[in-house]
Amino acid sequence: MDMMKLIEEGQIKKKMPDFNIGDTVKVMTKIPEGDKVRLHPFEGIVIAKNGSGIKTCFTVRKLSSGEGIERVFPLYSPMIEKIEIVSRGRVKRAKLYYLRGKVGKQAKVKAARVQAKKV
Repeated sequence: MDMMKLIEEGQIKKKMPDFNIGDTVKVMTKIPEGDKVRLHPFEGIVIAKNGSGIKTCFTVRKLSSGEGIERVFPLYSPMIEKIEIVSRGRVKRAKLYYLRGKVGKQAKVKAARVQAKKV
């Protein structure tokens, strides 16, 4: 069991942002096109996080032309270039699957209040 943890620790990237369910994120993924690699953004609301360790995945949902699109990303995938947090959300659920039945303004998440840091 300890050997598995050692192997996983070597594969985990250390510089992943700390985001939660309800946050709006922009995931930049690498798309190979011939001999070039292009970055493709996918921006949406994080509706779920699953797994632990190197097997952690998160699901991002966005609305495109009135149609909902969900994509599951492995957190430590080498195909993910970077993850930007666009805005923080305030939710009371661990999984936001109820957003699948909502459209337009109803599919939005309340913004979290950001507290100023004391110096």
